[in-house]
Amino acid sequence: MSTIKRFEEIISWKEARELNRVLRKLIKEKRFERNFGLISQIERSAGSIMDNIAEGFERGGNKEFIQFLYIAKGSCGELRSQIYRALDDGYISKEEFDFIFTSCLRISNLIHKMIEYLKKTAIKGQKFNV
Repeated sequence: MSTIKRFEEIISWKEARELNRVLRKLIKEKRFERNFGLISQIERSAGSIMDNIAEGFERGGNKEFIQFLYIAKGSCGELRSQIYRALDDGYISKEEFDFIFTSCLRISNLIHKMIEYLKKTAIKGQKFNV
């Protein structure tokens, strides 16, 4: 694998950014108009995924990066739970739910793989060789 120099190169961050775009588009269509609490929760958890990947990377060490990746992974789970509510309340279609759900699972899986890789390289004393 090649060395990542900026968090913008991380695939899970790129995919989380795209997921944020999709969610913002749905929210701007005013389907969630009356449910400001759910809008806020969705925006915060979706944003937390990409923000924690970025912050962890910028900390400069595997141990802190792994900690922030776990937070990002947790935010993926939180977002998945929130989109169930959006589906159940009729704010999103089943097709939109499936797309978002699948995206969350993919991002979570990518984050998990990065965590596992970083744990292995931390044992060897390497840094950010992803």
